[in-house]
Amino acid sequence: MRESTFRIPHPASRVPHPASRMRKRDPNEKKRKPEPLSKVVGSFLKESKLEARVEQASVVPEWELLVGKQIATVTKPISVTADGTLFIAVKTNAWMTELSLMEPQILRALNAKVGRQRVRKIRLQLMR
Repeated sequence: MRESTFRIPHPASRVPHPASRMRKRDPNEKKRKPEPLSKVVGSFLKESKLEARVEQASVVPEWELLVGKQIATVTKPISVTADGTLFIAVKTNAWMTELSLMEPQILRALNAKVGRQRVRKIRLQLMR
């Protein structure tokens, strides 16, 4: 008597084809041209009301341009909170003291760009 063989299906055979998961286009719907990613992300940020926060946080990548190379080499901007507090890591206590005295000047430089949500205060912390 011949033994029957039991076959285990391959896992890929149970996964639906990607095309079967795609949205079916309404035949009356007009075809749209692809939009640039920058436009899509920009409109998303406006709709979700995050545009101002992203602009406010732009001080982090622009840090060296805003404060100069000398200060940028001994500091690292960490984050900006929603209330406008900028957290900065500083290499030494001496620089922390110097920067705390320079806070009004630094705030003026950071807030010089028109339309950017203001950085209201700076919190310095020692680098670890």
